[in-house]
Amino acid sequence: MTSRRSLPLSLMALAVLIIGPVAGCGDAQQGAPPPSAETTVAGFPVTVTNCGATTTYERAPQRAVTMNQHVTEIMLALGLEKSMVGTAFLDDRIPQEYETAYNGVKVLAKEYPSYETLLSVEPDFVYGGFQSAFDDKEGRGRDTLAKAGIDSHLNLEACPSGPVTMDLLEEEIRTVGRIFGVSDRAEQRVAEMRGVLDGVEKKVGEVEPVKVFVYDSGDKTAFTAGGAGIGNDMIARAGGVNLFADLPKAFGDVSFEQVAERAPEVIVIYDYGDQPVADKKKFLLGNPALKDAPAIKDQRFAVLPLSSTVLGVRAPEGVESLAGQLHPDRIS
Repeated sequence: MTSRRSLPLSLMALAVLIIGPVAGCGDAQQGAPPPSAETTVAGFPVTVTNCGATTTYERAPQRAVTMNQHVTEIMLALGLEKSMVGTAFLDDRIPQEYETAYNGVKVLAKEYPSYETLLSVEPDFVYGGFQSAFDDKEGRGRDTLAKAGIDSHLNLEACPSGPVTMDLLEEEIRTVGRIFGVSDRAEQRVAEMRGVLDGVEKKVGEVEPVKVFVYDSGDKTAFTAGGAGIGNDMIARAGGVNLFADLPKAFGDVSFEQVAERAPEVIVIYDYGDQPVADKKKFLLGNPALKDAPAIKDQRFAVLPLSSTVLGVRAPEGVESLAGQLHPDRIS
C-alpha cells in the first residue's frame, strides 16, 4: 500500500477546522459512498450452485486449498497459484508446464490432510476433486467447512446431473474462472482444449471403434471405468468403445470372467500410485481368466496417467494420446 506522509500537528488541526464544516454540507457528499461502505469488486458477486450447495462469492477467494491432482491442475492452468495456500493428494507427476507454479504452493499432506491441518493455513476456499475430499467422517464435510466460514467446491464429475463429457469439463473450468474472476483465462483454456479435440476428431474420422477394457487396479476383481465418468467420453472420442459403459458409475468393480466374455481388443492401463505399469501388465498377462481375450493374446495395451482420465485440464491431451495408441496409423 502507498504510505501517506504525516502532516505537522498544527497543520492537521487547521485542516480539520477548515474541512470539517464543509464535510457536513450535502453538496460535498453527492456521489461519495458512506465511509463504512465496501467497494464493489468488478464481476462480483458470483453465485454458484454446486453439487447441491449454493454459494455466493462477494470476491474471489484469496486462500484456496486444492485436494486431488486434477483440480490442482485446473487452478494452475488458470494461473491461480498465488491464490493458493495449500494443496494435497497427487496421483502422478505434475506436468512440466505447471511444475514451477506447483512448487510454490505448500503441500499439506501426501493424501488428504486432517481437518486441523487444513485449518492451519486459514483457507477461505477448498476445492475437492472427489467426494472423498469432503469426507464427513474425517471432519472435512462441506457443512463443517461452511460453519467455519470456509467456502467449498466439488468437481462436477463427482455429482453429474447427466452424461460426463467434455462439455461438463468446459462448464467446470468456466465456473472456476467465474469464482476467481478470471473468466477470460477460462475461455482461453476452453478454446485450447477444443482445438486439441477437433484435431483428434479430424484424424480419427469414421474409424472402426476398438473394443476397450480399462484396467485401473485390483487382483480379485477389476476396478474399471464405467459409463458415468469422463473416461467413457474420452474412449469414444479416441476411436474406441468402452466395454463397461453399462456400469452406471464413473468407476466400479467387475469380474475378470466378465472382462473375458466381452473380448477386449485393447486394455487401457491407468498409471498411478505405487504399482508400476509393468507389474500391472504382468498380472493381466498371467491371469488365467483372461488368457483367451484378444488383447491378451495380441498383448495390446495402452497407458494413460490417471490425472488425464478425470475431469481436469489434461483430459483433451489424454484423448489425443489414447487415439494415437488405439489408431497409430491415424495419429503419429
